[in-house]
Amino acid sequence: MLENLEPKKVWKYFGEICKIPRCSKHEEKIAEYIAEVGKKNGAEVEIDEINNVVVRKKANGFENAPMITFQCHMDMVCEKNKDVEHDFSKDAIQPYINGEWVMAKGTTLGADNGIGVAMCLALIESNEIKHGPLEFLFTVDEETGLTGAFGLKKDFMKGDLLINLDSEDFGVIYIGCAGGVNSTIKLPLKYENVSKKGLKITVKGLKGGHSGIEIDKGRANSIKLLARILYNINARVSSIEGGDKHNAIPREASAKVVVGENTINKIKEMEEQFKNEYSRTEPDLKVEVEKCNIERLLDEETNRKLLYLMMALPHGVLAMSQEVKGLVETSTNFATIKMNDEAIIVMSSRSSINSALDGIAQSIRCIGELANSKVEEGSRYPGWKPNLDSKLLKIASDAFKELYGKEPEKKAIHAGLETGVIGEIKGMKEIISIGPQIEHPHSPDERVNIKSVEDFWKYLIHLIEKIAMEW
Repeated sequence: MLENLEPKKVWKYFGEICKIPRCSKHEEKIAEYIAEVGKKNGAEVEIDEINNVVVRKKANGFENAPMITFQCHMDMVCEKNKDVEHDFSKDAIQPYINGEWVMAKGTTLGADNGIGVAMCLALIESNEIKHGPLEFLFTVDEETGLTGAFGLKKDFMKGDLLINLDSEDFGVIYIGCAGGVNSTIKLPLKYENVSKKGLKITVKGLKGGHSGIEIDKGRANSIKLLARILYNINARVSSIEGGDKHNAIPREASAKVVVGENTINKIKEMEEQFKNEYSRTEPDLKVEVEKCNIERLLDEETNRKLLYLMMALPHGVLAMSQEVKGLVETSTNFATIKMNDEAIIVMSSRSSINSALDGIAQSIRCIGELANSKVEEGSRYPGWKPNLDSKLLKIASDAFKELYGKEPEKKAIHAGLETGVIGEIKGMKEIISIGPQIEHPHSPDERVNIKSVEDFWKYLIHLIEKIAMEW
């Protein structure tokens, strides 16, 4: 199937990558595979103590050209539909062709960033391309906090120019990205033992998606919708669970509760209200209700704190950039909630302005502490400031125009890219991020456009040769 697509080398490697388990923090097998491909093709290979891999290929005809570092991450977001049986620790991703796109059966495809890895492996194998010295950097654990990039040592990379292959819009050159921080809110819970009949309420059918790139698409957050239902029906909560990843807009959330009479009608009314609010962006939104047994409930005071906390915490776009038209400047994602002895809520915030990022993190902290919760912030990742005078940007723009007869768009992205971290560690100023067309990353609707992969490969080869000749 994939082997019949062009360019054959890229799709061959992507097909092999789909067979290898590579959820975040479990990249051992894909790292081994990349190292084997590098050694098989006579390249220099290094693996650091956290499993980041670098492969270096000697110049072919342009020994004095600057070394280009191509960078991508090995891990993928492992999401599946609830009705799909799939064990990401051992089962292969099942790609299939759907018209102009490649998708996966019921799971994320892993084109983010597997297609970038496949491009790099195809370049390592290819001997017909004229180029200067090339370096390929494959990092671990990008999706859960850029920890692979943060763990890099300065001397692990030798390149002069950095080209990140983790962008998802063909025809766009990214020249900047947002920084971010996660906040974890922990509310202590007190329960009362009971024996009652209750309801399980589930909000489902939402699109979800990447909490940075797609935060401005007007999509619903299942946890926030569930919070509105529970608040309006005066629910006594037994359990709540929603969301799965800090960088994915939650698609499903459920709660087991005890409620008063005639509550189901009120829930159905709210379902219709939600469908009206999100009529264009969430056509498959639904609220399911089923009976269940309840053995414990939050006491009244804790119940009130939790529902107020869920209602008060923000979600979505908070500010648009005043400098770059159409760019989200600041946002936050109400990402996950789980309950046991504590209610643990994770918020993922982003901004291209450090002080604004401080502001939203402080707001979340204040809301959490007002509910007598403990609030912890994770490590921050830096943004990447655009350099419009970049020589690499000019060559990349010219190369695209020569192939396709038009200027590429130049954008900053409201998402964390490893470029900010790597550029800071290495002191690099010449950085761009590019890639083929990928839609709906971090969800089972993820897809990569077949024609854009072919066009991007041609562009990548032309860019490599142009840098070698003109730098």
